Amino acid sequence: MQNPEAPRLVGAYRRILPEEARRLVAGRVGPDLRRRIKLGLASAESTRERIRKTRAARKYGSHMIGPKRRVVAVDEAIRLALAEEGMTPVRARRSNLRDVLSLLEAAGVEHFCVRGSSQTAAAVAVAASDRDTVLSELLKFCAVQPGYVAPVRRGQPADSDLYAVERSGAWRRIAGASVLRLVWYRTDPTGKLILGAAYGCDLEFWAEEAEGAEGAEEAEKAGKGGRLVSPRAGRVTDSVPVDGELVQADESYFTDLVPRFGPVAEPVRVPTRAEFVARTTHQPDFPIDVVYTWVDGSDPDWQRKRARHSGAAYHEEAANDARYLSRDELRYSLRSLHLYAPWVRTVYLVTDRQAPAWLNAEHPGIQLVDHRDVFQDPSWLPTFNSHAIESQLHHIDGLSEHFLYFNDDVLLGRETTPGDFFFASGISRFFPSPALVPLGPVGDDDPPVAAAGKNNRRLIERSFGAVLVQKMKHMPHALNRSVLTEIEVRYADEYRTTAGSRFRSMDDLSITSSLHHYYAFHTGRAVPSNELLYNYIDLSREGAERRLGQLIAHRERHVFCVNDTGSTVADAEKQSALLHGFLADYFPVPSPFERVQGEQ
Repeated sequence: MQNPEAPRLVGAYRRILPEEARRLVAGRVGPDLRRRIKLGLASAESTRERIRKTRAARKYGSHMIGPKRRVVAVDEAIRLALAEEGMTPVRARRSNLRDVLSLLEAAGVEHFCVRGSSQTAAAVAVAASDRDTVLSELLKFCAVQPGYVAPVRRGQPADSDLYAVERSGAWRRIAGASVLRLVWYRTDPTGKLILGAAYGCDLEFWAEEAEGAEGAEEAEKAGKGGRLVSPRAGRVTDSVPVDGELVQADESYFTDLVPRFGPVAEPVRVPTRAEFVARTTHQPDFPIDVVYTWVDGSDPDWQRKRARHSGAAYHEEAANDARYLSRDELRYSLRSLHLYAPWVRTVYLVTDRQAPAWLNAEHPGIQLVDHRDVFQDPSWLPTFNSHAIESQLHHIDGLSEHFLYFNDDVLLGRETTPGDFFFASGISRFFPSPALVPLGPVGDDDPPVAAAGKNNRRLIERSFGAVLVQKMKHMPHALNRSVLTEIEVRYADEYRTTAGSRFRSMDDLSITSSLHHYYAFHTGRAVPSNELLYNYIDLSREGAERRLGQLIAHRERHVFCVNDTGSTVADAEKQSALLHGFLADYFPVPSPFERVQGEQ
């Protein structure tokens, strides 16, 4: 189904209706009718796009032979892409780098990988004197595997800047450019995840200069003993000796996206110079794990247990309560982790003797943890209080000192790196919300979230004389085990009260989502951050469908949370269908944490 918020459809809507007419429509026409108008445009655009794809397929001719070739639409452009099972951003980056290295090896041109400014695009240096040879080999390579090229002058080129290599216009456009972005489009078999310009490989033409040379005349005389000088600022060095040593190094020296620790690490070696084999001071050099808490609230056994301990009567309708309606968020949150944080060492899933039927618990990168394995006092179990469960996460055996805590409705929408959550020094980042914790003492009318915020504030004010006023965004929470242990000791009575509260109560602390951050901040171990782009979408609010459409159209948010704060059961079922379609389109690539379809 076409997304009415896709940029090209919104552009068509704006072209058809002038600004004054759009204002009139927005003021007098309801959102449902506006949506139908956009869907009408989407249908027309879909027909137009199919025609363009058919024409492109005929144009590519022999290049379309084989099951892996796809014609895809990227904004206004039609591109030829290679479809592969399990495609991810890291795989796209590796594949484009591999193709560039292959064509350079075929040309017999000496080359080496360098660390550029992009985490997603690789960069390879060659001597400027080899430019003609390299471009000749590029043309031959793309006669077999069509690729795209753009000059890189300021920042990263967009997909709209790319030209097919075989087009004569491309060669005029790149004339004189000292850095080129080479791209072979990659997609998954559904064609929904399209990885283009951002995952290409930059080819840098490094100039040869004599040691201490001044001016072009001296540079022309440069030979062995001189230096190769980068055409743009580097992350490690701007120059290397012409006759320097070539070495093989792990790709993690060139991007922070790839895993370095644990069972999921797959070392890939690339050619480089010895100068680039260095861990810089800004790169976190420690493992980072992820912890989820999860419950299948629709499980009748769990419902009965909950009813028995709460004293409430259990009945058949209880399993259909909207609060416990399963939307499979965990599956897609894990997919988002696989796509956009592949550097995570191990995922720990904390549950109450449950596991999703689709989970591949045999994968070495995921560990199931039962409540009984982390709660210090068995009498506190069973528990149905998320605050209590969160208070025990740092007791997970084998958990790294630095870890991220995810709720299953929190998803990554684009690439993240360890540095987005932790500094290399180990200091964590937290993400304050503009939403405020109500002032005043805890009252009977306070919802659990507000009560816990007020209780956190009381402890922070008592210890540091500062008044806690802000809530936190629904983001991954960057946590330190040592800080949590310190809080557990310092506020032992309050901590035990929270841990022992079987259901949420007015005395709870919200430890992982708030108290840790403020305590770590006041003890010099955490800092606030607003560097990650974030959206919070409440499915029960008007406009949720439009906002989901915008999210998938632009794919620019690092993190988003999709929640439901007030739906009826009937509404929740409709929203589940909406959300499932959105998540399946945004994250079409299964993670290795899922069983193979049909596997028991």
